[in-house]
Amino acid sequence: MTVQNENEYEDLLSLWSDLESGLGIILGSPGSIQEFEQRVWQYDRWMKDLLQHDTDVGLYLLFQLESNSPVGYSASHALVSAVLCHLIAVELKLPLSERNSLVHAALTMNIAMTALQDQLAGQIEKPSTQQQDAIRAHAVNGRLMLHNMGVTDALWLDIITQHHDESTDKGELGVIPPVKRLARILRVVDRYAAMISPRKSREGRSATDSARSITTTSTERNDEVGHALVRVVGLCPPGTYVRLDNRQVAVVMRRSSKPNHPHVAIVLTEAGALMNPPRLHRTANGSPGIKAALAASAVREHLNHYLILQLGAYAAQHP
Repeated sequence: MTVQNENEYEDLLSLWSDLESGLGIILGSPGSIQEFEQRVWQYDRWMKDLLQHDTDVGLYLLFQLESNSPVGYSASHALVSAVLCHLIAVELKLPLSERNSLVHAALTMNIAMTALQDQLAGQIEKPSTQQQDAIRAHAVNGRLMLHNMGVTDALWLDIITQHHDESTDKGELGVIPPVKRLARILRVVDRYAAMISPRKSREGRSATDSARSITTTSTERNDEVGHALVRVVGLCPPGTYVRLDNRQVAVVMRRSSKPNHPHVAIVLTEAGALMNPPRLHRTANGSPGIKAALAASAVREHLNHYLILQLGAYAAQHP
């Protein structure tokens, strides 16, 4: 499904925002949520339904939400991580049971430090000693919280416990025990999503820099996960910004059939002026090419995202 009119765009944006807000409520006040595990399943189904409508549009909205503001960071980070884990699970053809445990772990991995995570996103100074202690303990404490709230999926709980454990790097991804495989995937996704997110203390990195970081500075084994991530979202995912080799700036709209040659909408001229309306460019067809990925902070102008997604829909329908 593509976005056919502005009302559909607003409706879809509202659905993603409502999903993120609802997730924020259960992560922020988990003790007050009845049937917590069932609520996580509900949000998982909601997420999959939205992605089935149009994965590229979903990624576009997610990366825009994730990269533009640190407000509600914990819920936004959890949702982006869950989406990426879902796409990687599909790419790697993981069993459905593993996929479910992985995505539910992604949604809840930081449940023991939700308020702290939001606080850290908004503070300039380094974490205090007390904050560092909470960060170190959050995986074990998160497992305990989830168990006490009635979560019965042992694999989900074990992934939470091990999602920062560097020992999961050892061994081939396809032959190590499921918990180590899934914890490794979540660890890589967690790092990638954190890198592209802005903080008060720093701007978010470009998605390309983040992807290259997890595929070159991690262990050789982690490259399996990093390369799977790049395959499913691209070096420049929908919703991220790029500078072209003619100095124009564009936003990525959709992946194309040619890896890492996405369809983009040119939004700024060589002089940095807003291009109105934005112009479609298929990078797979030739010049101008993508010279560099940009952090979201590089584009301050207000963009008409509905028009941009309409260009993306046209590019998909007229390859």
